[in-house]
Amino acid sequence: MVALDTGNPADLVERIGALRRQRNAVILAHNYQRPEVQDVADIVGDSLAMAREAAKVEADVIVLCGVRFMAETAKLLNPDRPVLMPDPNAGCPMADMAAPREVADAKRRHPGAAVVTYVNSSAAVKALSDICCTSANAVRVVESIPADRPILFVPDASLGEYAADVTGRANIILWPGFCPTHHRILAEHVETRRAEYPDAEVLVHPECTRDVRRMADFIGSTSQIIRRVAESPKRTFVIATEFGVCHTIRRANPDKQIIQISSLADCPNMKLNTLEKIVWSLEDMRHEVRVPADVAEGARRAIERMLAVS
Repeated sequence: MVALDTGNPADLVERIGALRRQRNAVILAHNYQRPEVQDVADIVGDSLAMAREAAKVEADVIVLCGVRFMAETAKLLNPDRPVLMPDPNAGCPMADMAAPREVADAKRRHPGAAVVTYVNSSAAVKALSDICCTSANAVRVVESIPADRPILFVPDASLGEYAADVTGRANIILWPGFCPTHHRILAEHVETRRAEYPDAEVLVHPECTRDVRRMADFIGSTSQIIRRVAESPKRTFVIATEFGVCHTIRRANPDKQIIQISSLADCPNMKLNTLEKIVWSLEDMRHEVRVPADVAEGARRAIERMLAVS
């Protein structure tokens, strides 16, 4: 037997391939993952794409390279299959900003409101919701709610604010949550990049603050930004979201210039997953994600409603 050289990426990739075949596993990776993790994945996408793929997976094992709420979503859609997280410490600060008890209290204070919950939330919070959304379909989900019914939008205030701006709805109650990574992207960063690349198109994620969104040429989710680069006649793009997606875009568009907005647009939780941890997870079937049955039913219903609307 030849020992695995954890310092040799090629050795790690080969080992992952062997374990994937042995376990009949599929590896799902978010666009914000490290480049080498994206490259070894079977499917790379944003939260909506990962949810859609998780809903039709036929493999025996799912390895979810993202953060915990993504792994929980995959488990909700695959209750009978093991879902593994290479690093169980990969959490989401935004998700932690909405505790189930707080959401339950807000529902009591707004009894007529529909609870629209961003997938960047715990399964327990999803279980208290009427429907989930992602940044790709938030506007469509909001439009699916009767116009005269108030909406409690949890937990991302920036995304909820964006959906309110697009739909013109004044009855959206915003939860005071946010994405620290996207809020580190400032208007001055956009100004600097525009000065450096005057012909570039600036693509902004809706989790950014309103003053940044106002400076955008295009606002969209990760998948929508990727599609915009592919379809636009422009040759240079400034990407105002977590910079892991720049690898995805460059790989698909080698003839275009892709500029990350700032080195501050980095999610350290997303970067916790590594090739070594994928190997260890598959070897020992470690860090399996579980969702309590009393939580899973309600959370699954909210996600399935979202997928139906999408």
